[in-house]
Amino acid sequence: METLKAFNQCVLQLAWLARERGGSHFIADGLQAFRALVPFASAWWGEMSGAPTGASPQNWMHGRIDLPPSFVTEWSEVASLDVFAQDTLACQGEVVRDFGFNDPNGEVNAFARRHDLYYLMCISFELPESGLYFYVCLYRGIEDVAFTEREAELFAAFCDHLLQLWRFQVQDMIRFDTDNGASDFAVARLDGSLLYIGATLCEAIQRELPLWGGSLLPQQIVDQLPKAPCVLRLGRCALTLSPNAEHIIVSLEAPSGGVALPPRERTAAMLFAAGHSYKEIAKILVLSPATVRTYLRNCYLQLGVKSKVELGSALRISALDARRD
Repeated sequence: METLKAFNQCVLQLAWLARERGGSHFIADGLQAFRALVPFASAWWGEMSGAPTGASPQNWMHGRIDLPPSFVTEWSEVASLDVFAQDTLACQGEVVRDFGFNDPNGEVNAFARRHDLYYLMCISFELPESGLYFYVCLYRGIEDVAFTEREAELFAAFCDHLLQLWRFQVQDMIRFDTDNGASDFAVARLDGSLLYIGATLCEAIQRELPLWGGSLLPQQIVDQLPKAPCVLRLGRCALTLSPNAEHIIVSLEAPSGGVALPPRERTAAMLFAAGHSYKEIAKILVLSPATVRTYLRNCYLQLGVKSKVELGSALRISALDARRD
Protein backbone atom coordinates (compact mmCIF):
# COMPACT_ATOMS: atom_id res chain seq x y z
CA MET A 1 0.00 0.00 0.00
CA GLU A 2 2.81 2.40 0.87
CA THR A 3 4.48 1.66 -2.47
CA LEU A 4 1.22 2.38 -4.31
CA LYS A 5 0.83 5.69 -2.51
CA ALA A 6 4.43 6.64 -3.30
CA PHE A 7 3.95 5.72 -6.97
CA ASN A 8 0.74 7.75 -7.18
CA GLN A 9 2.56 10.75 -5.73
CA CYS A 10 5.34 10.27 -8.26
CA VAL A 11 2.86 10.22 -11.17
CA LEU A 12 1.06 13.29 -9.83
CA GLN A 13 4.38 15.11 -9.62
CA LEU A 14 5.16 14.01 -13.17
CA ALA A 15 1.90 15.55 -14.40
CA TRP A 16 2.72 18.78 -12.56
CA LEU A 17 6.18 18.86 -14.12
CA ALA A 18 4.68 18.41 -17.59
CA ARG A 19 2.50 21.46 -16.99
CA GLU A 20 4.98 23.70 -15.19
CA ARG A 21 8.45 22.78 -16.45
CA GLY A 22 7.87 22.10 -20.12
CA GLY A 23 9.92 20.12 -22.60
CA SER A 24 13.42 21.36 -21.77
CA HIS A 25 13.56 19.80 -18.30
CA PHE A 26 10.58 17.46 -18.13
CA ILE A 27 12.25 14.06 -18.60
CA ALA A 28 15.22 14.85 -16.35
CA ASP A 29 13.01 16.24 -13.59
CA GLY A 30 10.58 13.36 -13.97
CA LEU A 31 13.34 10.78 -13.54
CA GLN A 32 14.65 12.66 -10.51
CA ALA A 33 11.17 12.35 -8.99
CA PHE A 34 11.15 8.61 -9.77
CA ARG A 35 14.60 8.32 -8.18
CA ALA A 36 13.02 8.81 -4.75
CA LEU A 37 10.91 5.70 -5.38
CA VAL A 38 13.49 3.56 -7.21
CA PRO A 39 17.03 4.80 -6.45
CA PHE A 40 19.62 4.72 -9.22
CA ALA A 41 23.16 5.96 -9.61
CA SER A 42 22.87 7.34 -13.16
CA ALA A 43 20.45 7.49 -16.07
CA TRP A 44 20.38 7.97 -19.83
CA TRP A 45 17.47 8.46 -22.22
CA GLY A 46 16.73 9.60 -25.74
CA GLU A 47 15.84 8.56 -29.27
CA MET A 48 17.66 5.85 -31.16
CA SER A 49 17.54 4.14 -34.54
CA GLY A 50 18.50 0.56 -35.21
CA ALA A 51 16.08 -2.25 -35.96
CA PRO A 52 15.65 -5.25 -33.65
CA THR A 53 17.09 -7.38 -36.47
CA GLY A 54 20.65 -6.61 -35.42
CA ALA A 55 21.34 -3.27 -37.12
CA SER A 56 23.81 -1.13 -35.23
CA PRO A 57 21.99 1.32 -32.90
CA GLN A 58 22.52 5.02 -33.50
CA ASN A 59 21.70 7.66 -30.88
CA TRP A 60 20.10 10.85 -32.24
CA MET A 61 18.86 12.66 -29.12
CA HIS A 62 19.81 12.08 -25.52
CA GLY A 63 19.75 13.33 -21.96
CA ARG A 64 21.68 12.08 -18.96
CA ILE A 65 21.85 12.20 -15.17
CA ASP A 66 25.20 11.83 -13.36
CA LEU A 67 27.02 10.71 -16.50
CA PRO A 68 29.80 12.72 -18.21
CA PRO A 69 29.31 14.68 -21.46
CA SER A 70 31.51 12.14 -23.24
CA PHE A 71 29.17 9.25 -22.40
CA VAL A 72 27.27 9.18 -25.70
CA THR A 73 30.41 9.57 -27.80
CA GLU A 74 32.05 6.71 -25.92
CA TRP A 75 28.95 4.52 -26.29
CA SER A 76 28.74 5.25 -30.01
CA GLU A 77 32.19 3.71 -30.45
CA VAL A 78 30.94 0.36 -29.10
CA ALA A 79 27.26 0.62 -30.15
CA SER A 80 27.53 -2.03 -32.85
CA LEU A 81 28.83 -4.48 -30.22
CA ASP A 82 26.36 -3.61 -27.45
CA VAL A 83 24.20 -6.74 -27.09
CA PHE A 84 22.22 -5.21 -24.20
CA ALA A 85 21.15 -2.26 -26.37
CA GLN A 86 20.05 -4.56 -29.18
CA ASP A 87 18.17 -6.80 -26.72
CA THR A 88 16.34 -3.74 -25.40
CA LEU A 89 15.31 -2.60 -28.89
CA ALA A 90 14.11 -6.13 -29.66
CA CYS A 91 11.79 -6.13 -26.60
CA GLN A 92 9.65 -3.04 -27.17
CA GLY A 93 7.69 -2.00 -24.09
CA GLU A 94 9.41 -4.55 -21.85
CA VAL A 95 11.95 -3.88 -19.10
CA VAL A 96 15.30 -5.57 -19.75
CA ARG A 97 17.73 -6.06 -16.84
CA ASP A 98 21.32 -7.23 -16.69
CA PHE A 99 24.32 -7.08 -14.37
CA GLY A 100 28.07 -7.57 -14.22
CA PHE A 101 31.18 -6.50 -16.11
CA ASN A 102 31.21 -9.74 -18.03
CA ASP A 103 30.36 -8.74 -21.58
CA PRO A 104 32.18 -11.04 -24.03
CA ASN A 105 33.44 -8.00 -25.91
CA GLY A 106 36.30 -6.28 -24.16
CA GLU A 107 35.47 -2.78 -25.45
CA VAL A 108 31.90 -2.91 -24.18
CA ASN A 109 33.11 -4.31 -20.87
CA ALA A 110 35.68 -1.53 -20.52
CA PHE A 111 33.02 1.10 -21.29
CA ALA A 112 30.74 -0.31 -18.58
CA ARG A 113 33.58 -0.39 -16.05
CA ARG A 114 34.57 3.21 -16.78
CA HIS A 115 31.10 4.41 -15.85
CA ASP A 116 30.35 1.80 -13.17
CA LEU A 117 27.36 0.40 -15.08
CA TYR A 118 27.17 -2.82 -13.08
CA TYR A 119 23.39 -3.14 -12.77
CA LEU A 120 21.30 -2.10 -15.81
CA MET A 121 17.57 -1.63 -16.29
CA CYS A 122 16.21 -0.31 -19.57
CA ILE A 123 12.98 0.00 -21.52
CA SER A 124 12.36 1.16 -25.09
CA PHE A 125 9.27 2.09 -27.09
CA GLU A 126 8.63 2.48 -30.79
CA LEU A 127 7.69 6.04 -31.83
CA PRO A 128 5.70 5.64 -35.07
CA GLU A 129 5.38 9.40 -35.52
CA SER A 130 9.16 9.86 -35.47
CA GLY A 131 10.38 6.63 -37.05
CA LEU A 132 12.77 6.13 -34.10
CA TYR A 133 12.76 4.43 -30.70
CA PHE A 134 12.50 6.13 -27.32
CA TYR A 135 14.49 4.56 -24.48
CA VAL A 136 15.24 5.10 -20.78
CA CYS A 137 18.15 3.36 -19.03
CA LEU A 138 18.84 3.33 -15.29
CA TYR A 139 22.14 2.19 -13.78
CA ARG A 140 23.55 1.16 -10.41
CA GLY A 141 27.19 0.65 -9.49
CA ILE A 142 29.06 -2.40 -8.31
CA GLU A 143 28.62 -1.40 -4.65
CA ASP A 144 24.81 -1.13 -5.04
CA VAL A 145 22.14 -3.83 -5.16
CA ALA A 146 20.40 -5.29 -8.19
CA PHE A 147 17.14 -3.87 -9.54
CA THR A 148 14.30 -6.07 -8.28
CA GLU A 149 11.29 -7.41 -10.15
CA ARG A 150 9.03 -5.00 -8.24
CA GLU A 151 11.26 -2.09 -9.19
CA ALA A 152 11.12 -3.20 -12.82
CA GLU A 153 7.31 -3.21 -12.67
CA LEU A 154 7.27 0.29 -11.19
CA PHE A 155 9.77 1.44 -13.84
CA ALA A 156 7.61 0.10 -16.68
CA ALA A 157 4.48 1.77 -15.32
CA PHE A 158 6.30 5.05 -14.72
CA CYS A 159 7.80 5.12 -18.22
CA ASP A 160 4.33 4.62 -19.74
CA HIS A 161 3.28 7.89 -18.09
CA LEU A 162 6.58 9.61 -18.86
CA LEU A 163 6.41 8.75 -22.56
CA GLN A 164 2.78 9.75 -22.97
CA LEU A 165 3.24 13.15 -21.31
CA TRP A 166 6.43 13.80 -23.29
CA ARG A 167 4.70 12.93 -26.57
CA PHE A 168 1.84 15.28 -25.70
CA GLN A 169 4.35 18.08 -25.18
CA VAL A 170 6.02 17.39 -28.52
CA GLN A 171 2.65 17.28 -30.27
CA ASP A 172 1.64 20.60 -28.72
CA MET A 173 4.90 22.27 -29.76
CA ILE A 174 4.97 20.93 -33.32
CA ARG A 175 1.18 20.92 -33.80
CA PHE A 176 1.25 17.81 -35.95
CA ASP A 177 -1.50 15.37 -36.78
CA THR A 178 -0.42 12.05 -35.23
CA ASP A 179 -1.84 10.16 -38.22
CA ASN A 180 0.59 11.95 -40.52
CA GLY A 181 3.54 11.73 -38.15
CA ALA A 182 6.37 14.10 -37.34
CA SER A 183 9.33 12.42 -38.99
CA ASP A 184 10.29 15.69 -40.73
CA PHE A 185 10.45 17.75 -37.52
CA ALA A 186 12.77 18.45 -34.61
CA VAL A 187 12.44 20.42 -31.38
CA ALA A 188 15.61 22.02 -30.05
CA ARG A 189 16.65 24.32 -27.25
CA LEU A 190 18.07 27.70 -28.19
CA ASP A 191 21.59 26.28 -27.84
CA GLY A 192 20.83 23.64 -30.47
CA SER A 193 20.52 20.64 -28.13
CA LEU A 194 17.72 18.37 -29.27
CA LEU A 195 14.58 17.47 -27.33
CA TYR A 196 12.99 15.56 -30.19
CA ILE A 197 13.85 14.65 -33.78
CA GLY A 198 12.27 12.54 -36.51
CA ALA A 199 14.06 9.91 -38.57
CA THR A 200 13.46 11.60 -41.94
CA LEU A 201 15.04 14.84 -40.73
CA CYS A 202 17.96 12.85 -39.28
CA GLU A 203 18.54 11.18 -42.63
CA ALA A 204 18.33 14.47 -44.53
CA ILE A 205 20.84 16.23 -42.29
CA GLN A 206 23.25 13.31 -42.25
CA ARG A 207 23.04 13.04 -46.03
CA GLU A 208 24.33 16.60 -46.30
CA LEU A 209 26.68 16.36 -43.29
CA PRO A 210 27.86 12.72 -43.04
CA LEU A 211 29.90 13.36 -39.88
CA TRP A 212 26.91 14.66 -37.93
CA GLY A 213 26.08 12.34 -35.03
CA GLY A 214 22.92 13.78 -33.48
CA SER A 215 22.01 15.15 -30.01
CA LEU A 216 23.12 18.67 -31.01
CA LEU A 217 22.06 20.32 -34.26
CA PRO A 218 24.93 20.95 -36.71
CA GLN A 219 26.74 24.25 -36.17
CA GLN A 220 25.47 25.56 -39.53
CA ILE A 221 21.92 25.31 -38.16
CA VAL A 222 22.77 26.47 -34.63
CA ASP A 223 24.25 29.69 -36.05
CA GLN A 224 20.88 30.49 -37.65
CA LEU A 225 18.67 29.80 -34.61
CA PRO A 226 18.76 33.42 -33.37
CA LYS A 227 17.36 34.50 -36.75
CA ALA A 228 14.22 32.33 -36.49
CA PRO A 229 11.71 32.44 -38.04
CA CYS A 230 13.67 31.86 -41.20
CA VAL A 231 14.40 29.32 -43.92
CA LEU A 232 17.87 27.78 -44.08
CA ARG A 233 19.37 26.04 -47.08
CA LEU A 234 21.46 22.99 -46.16
CA GLY A 235 22.70 21.41 -49.36
CA ARG A 236 19.63 20.11 -51.14
CA CYS A 237 17.47 20.57 -48.03
CA ALA A 238 15.36 23.55 -47.07
CA LEU A 239 14.86 23.79 -43.30
CA THR A 240 12.28 26.07 -41.73
CA LEU A 241 13.23 27.37 -38.27
CA SER A 242 10.27 28.58 -36.20
CA PRO A 243 10.43 29.91 -32.61
CA ASN A 244 8.17 28.32 -30.01
CA ALA A 245 8.61 29.85 -26.53
CA GLU A 246 12.06 28.69 -25.33
CA HIS A 247 12.40 26.22 -28.20
CA ILE A 248 12.99 26.21 -31.95
CA ILE A 249 10.96 23.97 -34.26
CA VAL A 250 12.97 22.68 -37.21
CA SER A 251 11.00 21.42 -40.20
CA LEU A 252 12.23 19.81 -43.40
CA GLU A 253 10.53 21.70 -46.22
CA ALA A 254 10.99 22.33 -49.95
CA PRO A 255 9.19 24.17 -52.76
CA SER A 256 6.48 22.13 -54.46
CA GLY A 257 6.62 21.37 -58.17
CA GLY A 258 9.39 23.84 -58.74
CA VAL A 259 7.40 26.74 -57.21
CA ALA A 260 9.79 28.92 -55.21
CA LEU A 261 7.76 30.32 -52.32
CA PRO A 262 9.32 33.33 -50.60
CA PRO A 263 10.85 32.25 -47.26
CA ARG A 264 8.40 34.21 -45.06
CA GLU A 265 5.39 32.93 -47.00
CA ARG A 266 6.66 29.37 -46.85
CA THR A 267 7.22 29.69 -43.10
CA ALA A 268 3.66 30.97 -42.65
CA ALA A 269 2.32 28.10 -44.76
CA MET A 270 4.25 25.52 -42.75
CA LEU A 271 2.95 26.94 -39.46
CA PHE A 272 -0.63 27.09 -40.76
CA ALA A 273 -0.49 23.51 -42.05
CA ALA A 274 0.90 22.44 -38.66
CA GLY A 275 -2.21 23.81 -36.93
CA HIS A 276 -1.35 27.36 -35.88
CA SER A 277 -4.02 30.05 -36.20
CA TYR A 278 -3.60 33.36 -38.05
CA LYS A 279 -3.09 35.15 -34.74
CA GLU A 280 -0.50 32.63 -33.55
CA ILE A 281 1.42 32.85 -36.82
CA ALA A 282 1.28 36.64 -36.71
CA LYS A 283 2.75 36.58 -33.19
CA ILE A 284 5.49 34.10 -34.10
CA LEU A 285 6.51 35.95 -37.27
CA VAL A 286 5.91 39.45 -35.84
CA LEU A 287 3.37 40.28 -38.53
CA SER A 288 -0.20 41.51 -38.61
CA PRO A 289 -2.96 38.90 -39.05
CA ALA A 290 -3.88 40.64 -42.30
CA THR A 291 -0.37 40.11 -43.66
CA VAL A 292 -0.52 36.44 -42.65
CA ARG A 293 -3.79 36.08 -44.58
CA THR A 294 -2.17 37.67 -47.62
CA TYR A 295 0.82 35.32 -47.37
CA LEU A 296 -1.41 32.26 -47.10
CA ARG A 297 -3.62 33.39 -49.99
CA ASN A 298 -0.52 33.73 -52.16
CA CYS A 299 0.71 30.27 -51.08
CA TYR A 300 -2.65 28.69 -51.91
CA LEU A 301 -2.57 30.27 -55.36
CA GLN A 302 1.04 29.35 -56.13
CA LEU A 303 0.71 25.77 -54.88
CA GLY A 304 -2.72 25.27 -56.44
CA VAL A 305 -4.37 24.07 -53.21
CA LYS A 306 -7.78 24.88 -51.73
CA SER A 307 -7.62 23.72 -48.10
CA LYS A 308 -5.31 23.35 -45.12
CA VAL A 309 -5.20 19.57 -45.70
CA GLU A 310 -4.13 20.06 -49.32
CA LEU A 311 -1.57 22.65 -48.22
CA GLY A 312 -0.01 20.21 -45.75
CA SER A 313 0.03 17.48 -48.38
CA ALA A 314 1.71 19.77 -50.92
CA LEU A 315 4.42 20.70 -48.44
CA ARG A 316 5.01 17.06 -47.47
CA ILE A 317 5.06 15.87 -51.09
CA SER A 318 7.53 18.60 -52.01
CA ALA A 319 9.81 17.50 -49.17
CA LEU A 320 9.67 13.90 -50.42
CA ASP A 321 10.42 15.05 -53.99
CA ALA A 322 13.42 17.01 -52.73
CA ARG A 323 14.80 13.96 -50.93
CA ARG A 324 14.48 11.81 -54.08
CA ASP A 325 16.44 14.34 -56.18
